Amino acid sequence: MKKIFIVFTILSSLFSSAQEKPKLVVGIVVDQMKMEYLYRFSSDFSENGFKRLMKDGYTFHNTHYNYMPTYTAPGHASIYTGTTPTTHGIVGNDWFNKATGKDMYCADDESVSTVGNGTVSEGKMSPKNLQSTTITDELKLATNFKGKVIGMSLKDRGAILPAGHFADWAFWYSSTGAFISSTFYGENLPNWVTDFNNEKNYEKYLNKGWELSRPKEVYNESLTDNNPYEGKLYKKTPFFPYNLKDMYDNNDAGVLRSTPYGNNLLADFAKISIEKEQLGKDEITDFLTVSFSSTDYIGHILGPRSIELQDTYLRLDETIADFLNYLDKTVGRGNYLVFLTADHAGAENVTYMKDNKYDINNINYQSIKNDLVEFSKVTYGENLLLDYSNFNVFLNKELIKKKGLEISKVKEEFTTYLYKQKFVKKVYSEEQILTASGNDFYLNFIANGYDPSQNGELVITLKPGYVEYSTTGTTHGSPYTYDTHVPLLFYGWHIKKGESFDRKEITQIAPTISQLLKITFPNGTKAELLQEVLEK
Repeated sequence: MKKIFIVFTILSSLFSSAQEKPKLVVGIVVDQMKMEYLYRFSSDFSENGFKRLMKDGYTFHNTHYNYMPTYTAPGHASIYTGTTPTTHGIVGNDWFNKATGKDMYCADDESVSTVGNGTVSEGKMSPKNLQSTTITDELKLATNFKGKVIGMSLKDRGAILPAGHFADWAFWYSSTGAFISSTFYGENLPNWVTDFNNEKNYEKYLNKGWELSRPKEVYNESLTDNNPYEGKLYKKTPFFPYNLKDMYDNNDAGVLRSTPYGNNLLADFAKISIEKEQLGKDEITDFLTVSFSSTDYIGHILGPRSIELQDTYLRLDETIADFLNYLDKTVGRGNYLVFLTADHAGAENVTYMKDNKYDINNINYQSIKNDLVEFSKVTYGENLLLDYSNFNVFLNKELIKKKGLEISKVKEEFTTYLYKQKFVKKVYSEEQILTASGNDFYLNFIANGYDPSQNGELVITLKPGYVEYSTTGTTHGSPYTYDTHVPLLFYGWHIKKGESFDRKEITQIAPTISQLLKITFPNGTKAELLQEVLEK
């Protein structure tokens, strides 16, 4: 009888464990973070931030985006929907929509209004342009809307898209220094958000100024301060120390975004949200999405080899360590699940590469557009170009028909012209994209990022190393590994220690979380899983 009781107890324990779910899932996205940064800055990281996630969690060293363009909005949407822009419809941050003939922004929604102390335009945002469900949506459905979902970021798109269609709230940073939302989520901000905003927490960071957090010799993984490859923060000299108060006085509270303190402020806000919304306090799983954006602003302006960027990551490491300690105390070790990734990576500065004898150049997208218009006028006597943006060529089909031209012939002639440009690697027509067979590696990237109702008649890829950007700083958007290779770390609830060097895709995250939570997959995903973190 005693043996039977022991067996029953063991089986009950195993069954109970199998049914257990994390109290809180925290999805962390670090904007423009290359996997390489975890290696390059490793010796300067603490043991309690990125290293804790890597040593005590599971690290995927070879995770990539599988579509083009690799931008912020498609990145966040793809992480949380488990699919690509061709399905979820977020084909850029903003883009020319050929169905409407107008430019549009990924989160635009004229039917809603700003909630909180923000400008009128800053709050007219919602997830209505997102065509697929997210893992956060599926959690809401699975818990009969009892599990809370809150998204937050310095950027509206970084808060709204991860939180999905059914979120309790999404909050983003305003140029006023306040976190705001829209009437899509509610008519008034929660009291705790208003209280946080009234404290004007951004001021304490601006008043501190930005100096190096470590002795200057620590930054030997970066180029010298004030090098020719970095731009200027708000027209100030690009070297330490930075007088942030002066920048604020001549601009607005938006300057905080381009400093590491933007990440600190967001982490402060995240901790308050956990406390006030009681996230992770009961047996029903909650989900908090946090997107750190300052890394992207700084990367764009100052570049991947700047001391400023390295200092930002060293500070972010400390911020993450503090946040994990907070989760330990408030939710409890073993009760929360964290994943950390990035919405895209970033290219090297083109001028820096040129100066080291790599024959590439930076390209001005407006120059490409102007040259296409000129080609059209010379060839056809009229401008047949509707738009050029996000590597898409949009042709005026109505005008082409009116002039009695064959659209296939016009596409062919535009393609021939584009192939004469030194920076062009490939040009694909709409027909080629829609019938992609899988044999052309880069065509598959374009096909995964292509929505025939929104994208152009032709899509180009630049040659490796070329970017549409200025001579300083950096950008992203290509299908090449410098833009697609991002970190992917899992930590906490039911995650074993380990690492993998097999190629993985960003679209595997959401269905894997679904499987861990035993809930429905987001409706657009192929449901390809990361088996390594599912093994107990």
